[in-house]
Order: sequence, then C-alpha cells, then structure tokens
Amino acid sequence: MSQADPYLLGYRQAEQQRLERQAHELGSESAWLFDQIGVREGWRVVEIGCGPLGCLHLLSERVGEVRLADARDTGLPAGSFDLATARLVLVNVPQPEQIVAEMVRLVRPGGVVALHEAESTTQRCDPPHPAQSRLLRILESYAEQSGIDRSIGLRAPRMLRDAGLLDVRANPLVHVYPPGHPRRMLVPEFVENTRPRILEKQLVGEVELDALTADLRRHLEDPTTLVVSSLFIQAWGRTPDR
Repeated sequence: MSQADPYLLGYRQAEQQRLERQAHELGSESAWLFDQIGVREGWRVVEIGCGPLGCLHLLSERVGEVRLADARDTGLPAGSFDLATARLVLVNVPQPEQIVAEMVRLVRPGGVVALHEAESTTQRCDPPHPAQSRLLRILESYAEQSGIDRSIGLRAPRMLRDAGLLDVRANPLVHVYPPGHPRRMLVPEFVENTRPRILEKQLVGEVELDALTADLRRHLEDPTTLVVSSLFIQAWGRTPDR
C-alpha cells in the first residue's frame, strides 16, 4: 500500500513489529491455503499489500518468483501470474474492490485469486468488559469515517464472485488466544496504532481513552479471561478460461 492510503492501523514501529509477528503466527493457516490452491515450483505469484513480511517467506519456498507491487496500480502486465494473494489487507483500506479488480487483472485465465480477511467486529472476551465494547465501537466509528469496512471478511467470497471468479471456496477460522499469547492484546494495540487520528476526529477524549485502554489491558492480562479472535475467512477462486 502507498503511504497516501489511509491504512487503518498506521505505520508506527510497533505496528511494523506486530505485522512481522503476525506473519509467523498466521503462517500455518496461509500454508494450508496454498496447499489447497496447489501452489508449486514454477508458478508466478504476486502478494498484494504484504507489509514487512506477509506470506513472502512461505511463497519463496514454493515458487520461482515472488513479486511485491502497489495494490491498486501495480504496473505489472495483465494475465502474467498464476496466483494473486492478499492477507488482512482489505480490512484496513478503503475502496477494497479496486484491489480485488487489480488482482483479477494480474492473473492469467484459469489462475487463482486468494484472500484471507477478517470480520473484525466479532472480537470477544469473557467475562465481557465494557471497555472492550466501547473501544471496538470507537474503532468502528473511525473506520466508517475513513471508508473502511472492518467486517469485510464476511463478504470476501461474494467479492470474488462479483469480480467474475468461478469455483469460489471459503474456509472459516477462529481462535482462542491463551494467556501470554501476543495476539491477546490486539484490541488495545489497534487503539494505540490509531490513537492520534481517533483523538483528532474527537471520537473520544484523551483521558477516557487512556482509562479505557488501561482497563482493557488489565482485563486481558487476567489469565481467567477468555479471549476469542475475530472471525477470519479464507476465500479463493479461479478466473475463467478465456
């Protein structure tokens, strides 16, 4: 993604480090998806919006070429790749249909477009905590004002069908994050990533935001609190044989 894009979670160093961790935390799920697709040596693959690592380490073990390009205007030749893939990109940017359209353009007839996206409004904990509910509503308001759909994972298969793909398949994923797991703190981390813009838009006062974040961190640090992830959807399909 270009720096001009209002990427939901920003570009602070802590976010770049989180994305590097995420690449390994989600590695087995992405490897499963590439197994289903049949990615193998000799394929040409482009990953859209990989960030600091994405799936590049997985793809480099499987194929002869991996390419990184700007999401909406890659400048790469049409129909030149066997697979175009993106993971947790559409949930963080506006106008996601443009990215899907570019991915479809890049893939050869009979090639594959694959998405791994989140329905980020479904994060839960038990016992429930009002601080988490309030912070999720703030994030949702900020995303809506920025033209970003945090529930886009649910419609990822439909987006592929609407883009003309055939044989679209979907695989749902949900996780429980145990005590000490780094993804247990995703909600307060996302709040910290977006903090300057949330305050600038006056979605909440600074004192209240600090209190909510501290309260939620304490609740999530309690080993008896059950922390459940967003619903993730892997969706993939093939372009028509022209």
